[in-house]
Amino acid sequence: MTALHSPAVLLLGGGLGALLLHLLLPLLRRGLVDQPNARSSHKRPTPRGGGLAFVLVGSGLAPLAGGGWPAWIPLICLPLALVGLLDDRLDLPAAGRYGIQIATALALVAITPLPLAWWLLPVAWFAVTAVINFVNFSDGLDGLVAGCASVLLSVAVLAMAPIGGNGMLPLIGALLSFLAWNWSPARVFMGDVGSTFLGAVIAGMALQQATSAMALGLLLAGFPLLGDPCLCVLRRWQAGQPIFQAHRLHLYQRLHQAGWPHSRVASLYIGATALLGGALLLQGLALELSLLLAVLAVGLWLDRHHAVPFSP
Repeated sequence: MTALHSPAVLLLGGGLGALLLHLLLPLLRRGLVDQPNARSSHKRPTPRGGGLAFVLVGSGLAPLAGGGWPAWIPLICLPLALVGLLDDRLDLPAAGRYGIQIATALALVAITPLPLAWWLLPVAWFAVTAVINFVNFSDGLDGLVAGCASVLLSVAVLAMAPIGGNGMLPLIGALLSFLAWNWSPARVFMGDVGSTFLGAVIAGMALQQATSAMALGLLLAGFPLLGDPCLCVLRRWQAGQPIFQAHRLHLYQRLHQAGWPHSRVASLYIGATALLGGALLLQGLALELSLLLAVLAVGLWLDRHHAVPFSP
């Protein structure tokens, strides 16, 4: 079985993910409902925690699909997902959640094949936790994180072909079946159980790439998903705003506030991710960097001319 000739594994993940989500939805509707508030982008109560479906499928089937250490990444990230599920239900303290993120980062860095110098280890640990949180911050519009993550993980699998990324195929299949329910108007949200898990898996797959250039390229392909919250944090810090306080200042949120529907914003972010990932696979880092500048220019133009103003 190879990553390029494994439609059965992808379909199995998709089918099991859809079945598990169908079984979970009645429970989520009773005990884990997201009520709209002043920061919400949705207007009706919607069950959250649906990410548990692709978490369980991805974690359970990944080792069976094979592919070395990458196949164990979903299992390594499983404790983080379980903490996310508890946080969705109980609103856990931030210190405890970040402790689990650090532990996950340590494990993911420990299995990387990249030759990291000792002084780069703290940087790698911090980068993993940053990716986890940035993906979580981006989970505010229907289909945005699920769509972008599907593309990024697919790029990671293709970059590691023929067998290196096999373990991600069940997760990608389950994630695509979840996306069908999460696309606008969303009938279920993934919650922290899904978004923190996906952030960790994306970071883990970047660390499993054969070269530092490919690892960097995979993260750069995630610029629409990761760059928006990163730049938002920097802008809030520069403006003297409390960067750990919840807000509605990400570009994707301000585009939605300006009247863009969920589907248009999500499609823009997913399309930009696919463009950057495709450039990386076809021509390498040089072309991707050129297109990244174009994506950044478009983002700045949208920020200035289409989104509502950046203000607390």
